[in-house]
Amino acid sequence: MGDGMSSHYQGHSAFGRFVNEIEETAIAVILGLMTLITFVNVVLRYGFNTGLIWGLEAVTILFAWLVLFGISYAVKVTAHLGVDAVINLVPPTVRRVLALIAAVICIVYAALLLKGAWDYWANFANLPQTTGRFFPTGFEEMKRTSYRSWYEVVDIPMPDWLRFIEPWINEGEAYEKLPRFIPYAILPFGAALLLFRFIQAGARIWRGDQQSLIVSHEAEDAVDDVAHMNRED
Repeated sequence: MGDGMSSHYQGHSAFGRFVNEIEETAIAVILGLMTLITFVNVVLRYGFNTGLIWGLEAVTILFAWLVLFGISYAVKVTAHLGVDAVINLVPPTVRRVLALIAAVICIVYAALLLKGAWDYWANFANLPQTTGRFFPTGFEEMKRTSYRSWYEVVDIPMPDWLRFIEPWINEGEAYEKLPRFIPYAILPFGAALLLFRFIQAGARIWRGDQQSLIVSHEAEDAVDDVAHMNRED
C-alpha cells in the first residue's frame, strides 16, 4: 500500500518530519489567511462601502504560495493525476523501471526549476544569480544593475515589524510598500521543496514502498465510493 494517498504522512527522519510540519502548517495558515482577508473585504465592501486596498494583491500572493506548496504536497501524498493505461499493460518489473525513469526526469526538472527560481529571486534580495545555462556552475559577479531590493509590491504596505531589514538590505532607505523579495522568496523555497519531495518519491520507488508518482487506484476507488454515496443521498 506504499503508493496510497495519505493525509497522515509522517517523515522517517527528524528532518523529514520537520519539513512535513512546515509544509502542512504553511498550507493551513495560507488557507486561513486567504479566507479571512476575503471575508473581511466582503464585509467592508457591502457593509461599509470601503475595503482593504491591499486585499486583492495579498490574496493573489497567498494563492501563488498555496499553489507552490500544494505541488510538493501532492507529490508527497501521491495525489498528482496521471494516465497509466499503457503502463498497466507491462509487467510489474517494467513498471518499476519506468517509474524510476519518470522520477529521475522529475528530479532533473525540479533542479532546473530551482536554478531558474533562484536566479529570478536572487537580485531582488541583493544576492547573486548563478552562472551556467542549465545547472549552476558558480555565482555571478554582482553589477550595479544586479541590486534590486528597492522593488516593492503595488499595494501591500510595509509592516513596521519588518523595518529592521531596511538598514542591511535597502541601505537604510524606508520601504513604503512590502519589498518584492519577501513574497518572491516562495519561488526558490517552493522549487527546493519540490526537488526534495521528488527525491523522496524516487527513493520510495527504489525501495519498493511506492509504485509510481501518480495517484493510486486506491484514491480513485475512494473518490468513486464518495460519488456513489452522494448519488444515494
